[in-house]
Amino acid sequence: MVVPTLDVDRSDAEYRAWLKEAVRKVQADANRSADTHLLRFPLPDEWGIDLYLKDESTHPTGSLKHRLARSLFLYGLCNGWIRPGKPVIEASSGSTAVSEAYFAKLIGVPFIAVMARSTSRAKIDLIEFHGGECHLVDNPCEVYEVSARLAAETGGHYMDQFTYAERATDWRGNNNIAESIFAQLRREPHPEPTWIVATAGTGGTSATIARYVHYMQHDTRICVADPENSCFFDGWVKHDPDATCATGSRIEGIGRPRMEPSFVPGAVDRMMRVPDAASIAAIRVLERVLGKKAGASTGTGLWSALRIVAEMRAEGATGSVVALICDPGDRYLDKYYSNEWLDEQGIEIEPYRELMERFLAGGSRLD
Repeated sequence: MVVPTLDVDRSDAEYRAWLKEAVRKVQADANRSADTHLLRFPLPDEWGIDLYLKDESTHPTGSLKHRLARSLFLYGLCNGWIRPGKPVIEASSGSTAVSEAYFAKLIGVPFIAVMARSTSRAKIDLIEFHGGECHLVDNPCEVYEVSARLAAETGGHYMDQFTYAERATDWRGNNNIAESIFAQLRREPHPEPTWIVATAGTGGTSATIARYVHYMQHDTRICVADPENSCFFDGWVKHDPDATCATGSRIEGIGRPRMEPSFVPGAVDRMMRVPDAASIAAIRVLERVLGKKAGASTGTGLWSALRIVAEMRAEGATGSVVALICDPGDRYLDKYYSNEWLDEQGIEIEPYRELMERFLAGGSRLD
């Protein structure tokens, strides 16, 4: 007896043509974009230590999240999850949503960002500028559930950056941020950095950098700087994958109320908890030194990087340290650059600013 062959063909010529064109458009965006700059943060020459800032604010959508959004869209398209005419939905604190709105518009699908109501007005305006819709919630912890519900109701795709960030990017190379950093350091006095400092929102950036370092057998160590009101530090220290935090982070873009699936604790060498006042003071110092405004997540990483520089100096060590400029400060003029907002929040930045200024002038301590 001949058993009939079971054959189900779900291929659709119109969909396959749309998919090929969507992938081409996303890849073409990367082809049109030059790499981001690696800026030198000036330190006294006699220290023998170089500090660099990878300026991710120069991407077309103005933040580190442009790389992530591109990777997530390619991942979703190639997995068959993103479909023509169906919305892409994301839980975001702002910058990822800006970048994803850009890519959604590029390939012609609707986009909905689910964000806390406290998200800066400038980010909301940018999402809407790129054609996205903003769905605001009062409790930041609700963004995951609401995003999944909207996807189910609309037949769309919940992008879920907090789960897929660590796997959507090819950490072995393929023009990821880690490969770019090491290529740009090649002709510097200390081409293999002693430390790279990252900040964690999804955890995808720290995972990509750490995995690349291990894969390429570099001696570089990875530090993750975590703001107040984030559970990553406690979860890492206590080896607790279920760690949570009841209050949302005031530093937009980083810090989470739960241990996100894309945060890979085992790949990280060190974590540092940074006071919000230190993060904000650091971007004020950055503006004075480099003439650039940046978001407070950049300050979180810069404060940690400077502390590492101070430790290296105390040990008589030489080498290089790399941190990131995550997004531009013009998105936060009414927050981190507003003294009125700082007063409302009860944040006192002057002690930290004065400490950094003394250190950069040749002081020996940063604590």
